[in-house]
Amino acid sequence: MFRLFMTLNTGGFQMNNKYDKKNLKIIQKSSPIVGIFLKDELKRQRETIELIASENFCSDAIKAACGSAFTNKYAEGYPTHRYSGREMRYYGGCENVDNLEEYCCNMWRKVFNTDYHVNVQPHSGSQANFAAYMSVLNPHDKILSMSLDNGAHLTHGASVNFSGKLYNMSFYNTDKDGRIDYQNIYDHIISDQPKLVLAGASAYSREIDFKQIKRMITKATAVIKRDINKEYQAPYFIVDMAHIAGLVAAGVHQSPFGVADIITTTTHKTLRGPRGGLIFCKKELAKSVDGAVFPGSQGGPLEHIIAGKAICAEEACTEEYKDYIRRVVLNCKVMAEEFKKLGYKVVTDGTDNHLFLVDLRYSHPAITGLQVQEACDRNNITLNKNCVPNENRSPKDTSGIRIGTAAMTTKGYTAKDFIEVAHKIDKIICELDGKK
Repeated sequence: MFRLFMTLNTGGFQMNNKYDKKNLKIIQKSSPIVGIFLKDELKRQRETIELIASENFCSDAIKAACGSAFTNKYAEGYPTHRYSGREMRYYGGCENVDNLEEYCCNMWRKVFNTDYHVNVQPHSGSQANFAAYMSVLNPHDKILSMSLDNGAHLTHGASVNFSGKLYNMSFYNTDKDGRIDYQNIYDHIISDQPKLVLAGASAYSREIDFKQIKRMITKATAVIKRDINKEYQAPYFIVDMAHIAGLVAAGVHQSPFGVADIITTTTHKTLRGPRGGLIFCKKELAKSVDGAVFPGSQGGPLEHIIAGKAICAEEACTEEYKDYIRRVVLNCKVMAEEFKKLGYKVVTDGTDNHLFLVDLRYSHPAITGLQVQEACDRNNITLNKNCVPNENRSPKDTSGIRIGTAAMTTKGYTAKDFIEVAHKIDKIICELDGKK
């Protein structure tokens, strides 16, 4: 069951122990203390079953790029031939990073088969969302988003996050089965008249119908202008596809391109790249988006990470990658069905993507998500507690757990392996609950 990290070489993707061992030796020689931390983390990654939906394993080439000499270069600004109008670097010696950055942008347009403008500089998905909002909103403007209890991300309006502090938030609901209620989006647009409608999630297991949301926006805007406020302008439509970007790239999830005004994503998770963010937007918003990234919300870009992002894009263009994503989705469906067979409540009764939620209140009401997470940690299985629809526990405890299959599919796990893992988790939960 607990396999060690194997050598994987599929298309442009390669991952093995040799690279990590060589890297570790270099670090140990310079800093024995940091070397200890890294050695322990490598052991943890080799020996645990990684089911956190937002985590994955990137290739040796990506890791090498992220540790390359590009980290030495300061490059505030944008390449000199950038069409957004923000072209200008504030430092000399940028000819190589200019070429790198433009190549990276072009590759990401290729990944998603789009002519959208691309900004590859955001340091993270949260940074990308901050800049995206900033590019089209003023403080206290209204945003309509999915609530956290129904699967949204912190940057989608949590009161403790910049999004909830800076903007006036309202939230659309899911139905009794935990699926997005598209009519409720329409109703909220009518009543709240938001300046921005946000779609995307970090814990939603079904395909999001971006075209349907756009239809709700168009329909509601027409009614408002006719009957309520003739000055009302259609809200911007932003999609945060951080979790499902790999699925969109592989063609197994509806694409937001051509529908949304702005699209943000991370490059880790299902894209299997370095930790970082991207912003795509319609060309008329390019100057505003670029300005919101630099100088609006960050300084110098991480050119070494941009190098990793470029390689990630190359890998995502391969047929091998698309096959990988198809296996991720298949494995997730199989594992979710196995949990149902074991008597668990799976939110939305299944999954269309790389993750699913288990609502423990139906099978083990006395057990919290935190308890399961901690017990799984003790058994070399890593997953996370998660709120579920109509949550009645605090986010610190939760009534559910979130499970993803992207990382272990990268390690080579098959549907059969995930079925075995489901039974292992079931045993852990039953022992917690005092059941055999």
